[in-house]
Amino acid sequence: MANLIRNICTRTPSASSSFHRAFSVSSTNNKNYSCKLLVVGGGSGGCTIANKFARRLGKDAVIVVEPSKHHYYQPLWTLVGAGVKRVADTRRSARSVLPAAATWVVDRAACLHPERNKLVTEEGHEIEYEYVVVATGIDNDYDKIPGLKQALDDIHSGVSTIYSAEYCEKTWRDLQLFTGGDAIFTFPDTPIKCPGAPQKIAYMTDAYFEKKNIRSKANIHYNTFLPVIFGIKKYADELLKVAARKNISVNYRTLLTAVHGDRKEATFVVKDADGKNVSESTVPYDLLHVTPAMRTPEFLRTNTALVDKTGFLDVDKYSLQHKKYKNMYGIGDCTNTPNSKTAAAIAKQCYVLEQNLLKTMKQDTPSASYDGYGACPLVTSYNTCILAEFLYDGVVHETFPFDQVSAKESRLAYYLKRDMFPFIYWNAMLKGYYHGPEFVRTFAAPLARLAGKKD
Repeated sequence: MANLIRNICTRTPSASSSFHRAFSVSSTNNKNYSCKLLVVGGGSGGCTIANKFARRLGKDAVIVVEPSKHHYYQPLWTLVGAGVKRVADTRRSARSVLPAAATWVVDRAACLHPERNKLVTEEGHEIEYEYVVVATGIDNDYDKIPGLKQALDDIHSGVSTIYSAEYCEKTWRDLQLFTGGDAIFTFPDTPIKCPGAPQKIAYMTDAYFEKKNIRSKANIHYNTFLPVIFGIKKYADELLKVAARKNISVNYRTLLTAVHGDRKEATFVVKDADGKNVSESTVPYDLLHVTPAMRTPEFLRTNTALVDKTGFLDVDKYSLQHKKYKNMYGIGDCTNTPNSKTAAAIAKQCYVLEQNLLKTMKQDTPSASYDGYGACPLVTSYNTCILAEFLYDGVVHETFPFDQVSAKESRLAYYLKRDMFPFIYWNAMLKGYYHGPEFVRTFAAPLARLAGKKD
C-alpha cells in the first residue's frame, strides 16, 4: 500500500482521470489546479465550511475533494436500525448540498504536502492551495476484528452495525428475525463517531422486543471497552438506571476481538485498568451489533508531519488551527480535539474555524475559541430520550431552562432527535448558517434562573 501511495503521489494524471465541477459532469485532462481554499472532505464539516467560504470568496475560489456522490445524515442511523427511519431518509446527493460556486473533485486524497501547499488525489490530480481545511472524518476499520467483515456481509450471521449505510438496515432485519437468546452490543477501543450510539441501539432493541412481546426471552448485554457507561457522570448515573430498569447487563473493559459468524460466536477479552488481558472467552450470540474500531484515512494517519501519535490531525483544541502549519485548519472527527465526535460539535466548530481562518487570511492572529461543545441525544425508547450536552472536561452545558436529567427521559428530546435536528442539519447547518443552540440558551437563560437551574 505504501508503494501504491507513493506512485499515486508522483505520477501524471491519465487521460481517463475525471474532474467534476458541482452541477456538472464535464471532465478535463489538465494536471494542475489551484484555489484560495481547499476543503478535503465533503461530509458534515467539509460541506459546512465549503458553503461558508464559497459565499465569501466567490466562484471557483474553493475546491472540495470528496469521493462520495451521496451525503448522509448519520445521526439518524440509530433510528434506521430500530425501524423508525429508512436509509433513504438519511441520504441526499452530494451535489445537492455542496455549494454551486465551489469546484468539486470527485476523488480521494492520496497525499497532502503542506510544505508545498499541494494535494495529490488518487487519480493523480494536483491541487495547489493557499489555505486548506482537513475534514475527512474517520473510517470504519472492519479488518481490526477478524471475521467481522465476512459476518456483516453474511445475511444469516446475525451481525450488523448502525455505523454504515450499507449495514444499518441489516440491524433492523436482525431485530425482526430475533425470537430469543443473547443479544450483544459492543463498544471498541478507539475513538468513534457518536459515542452514545452503541448503547442507544441497545435501548431501542429492548423497546422493540417489549413491543414484540419477546423481551422475557432475550438476554441483552452491553460490552464496552470503557470503564464507564458514559463519559459525563451526571448522564452516566441516569443511564445506569435506564440499563438496570431494562435489565441490560453492562460489562466494562470488555473488548470484542473476533467474530465467528458461521457458528454465531464472538470472542471477547476483559482487560484491567492498565490494559492488560485478564480473561478471554468465546460466547454464543443470537444477535450481535458491533461498533467497529475507527481510524482516520490512510493518507492522513501515515503523514507524521500532520498527525499526533494516534493518527489524528494535530490541531490546537481551541482555535482548530494546525499546530505546525498555520494555513491549515481541521474540523470534525479527524481532529485530535478531546471532544465528543458528534454533528453538534461540528456546528459549534464551524463558526470558530470560519472566524479564525478569516483572520489567518488577513495575516492576523486567530482569536475565536472552541469550548468543546458537544451534544448526544440518547434515545431510550420509541418516544423517549435523554439530551446530554457538555463542554471540554465534562462540564455540563444544557440548553433548556430545566435540568435535562431531572426531567428524565423526555418525549421532547426524542422528537427533537427524530425530526427537528435533521431539519436543522439539511436546511441550516450544511449551508453554514447554524452554529449550535446558543440562541436558544439566550432566551432560555432568564427562565433557567427563575427555576433555580445551575449549569
